[in-house]
Amino acid sequence: MYRIGNGIDFHKLEINSERPFILGGFVIPTEYSLVGHSDADVLLHAIADSILGALALGDIGEYFPDTDPKWKNMNSKLIIEKTLKLMHENNYGLINIDSTILAEKPKLSPYRLDIRKTLSNILNIPIENISVKATTTEKMGFIGRGEGIGVFTTSLLGSKV
Repeated sequence: MYRIGNGIDFHKLEINSERPFILGGFVIPTEYSLVGHSDADVLLHAIADSILGALALGDIGEYFPDTDPKWKNMNSKLIIEKTLKLMHENNYGLINIDSTILAEKPKLSPYRLDIRKTLSNILNIPIENISVKATTTEKMGFIGRGEGIGVFTTSLLGSKV
């Protein structure tokens, strides 16, 4: 049996040389950073939500509420670890993910392979099963004005039984 889930996340973008810009667990060298209660890894958040969605187990806000100070500046890899644990407890495995990042800046194409390699290690699936694409919104809306970044992710899970 297969299950498909969709995840979506958005984070505000700002110039901040003090906070790293983390996308899919990979640190991108840039003057920009994402704003959030955790490390604001918008890609890992969308992936986690897509897996939780496929399992019908809610969303990351139920497990890691941004109102709880213990999750402040948390590494989003912990969100993925918890999500993968729930997936395995429900006898499913991750087959593939397909993510689309919406951003005007910074330019992400030079880092796509690095992001995919990092995700392969974090998710423990082959890099060939990980798609990461980036596009702009043609200067439209808050993303087009460079105020934020969004990610849409679809995950396919397969039953282990």
